[in-house]
Order: sequence, then structure tokens, then C-alpha cells
Amino acid sequence: MQGSKLYVGNLSYSVTKEELEELFGDYGEVKNVNIVEGRGFGFVEMASSEEAEKAMNGLNGTDFKGRTMRVDEARPRRER
Repeated sequence: MQGSKLYVGNLSYSVTKEELEELFGDYGEVKNVNIVEGRGFGFVEMASSEEAEKAMNGLNGTDFKGRTMRVDEARPRRER
């Protein structure tokens, strides 16, 4: 895994930054959480790529608040 930023998809719209920080905190130090309002996805930045990979492997496909989360390495933003 290249970076330490993760894409987190298929989130319930009621999920908060604090809840994601707590959930991902079980896998290491969370540096930043950004939820895209009203879109059902967000990004979590971990302190290292090793922690990010551990979180991705541990949380991808798991149930969180009644939705099956998709956790993947974040891709660079596309130019529009």
C-alpha cells in the first residue's frame, strides 16, 4: 500500500467523524477524518501506511450501523 489515506464508502448518512475516528482508532493513530456530507462516503487518514493497510484489511466488508462498509486505498483526486 502506497499512502496512508483510505476511502470509506457505503456509510450511513448519520455517521459522525467521531464514530469513524473511534472505529479506525482500533487499528492505529487516526490523523484526519473527512466525511462528504449527504454522499455516504468519506476519507480516513492514518499515521502510517502499515496502519492504513491493517484498518483496510480489518474493516472492508464489515457491517457498521447497518451498512456494509467499503474500505479501500484512496486514489488521487481527478482533474475536472
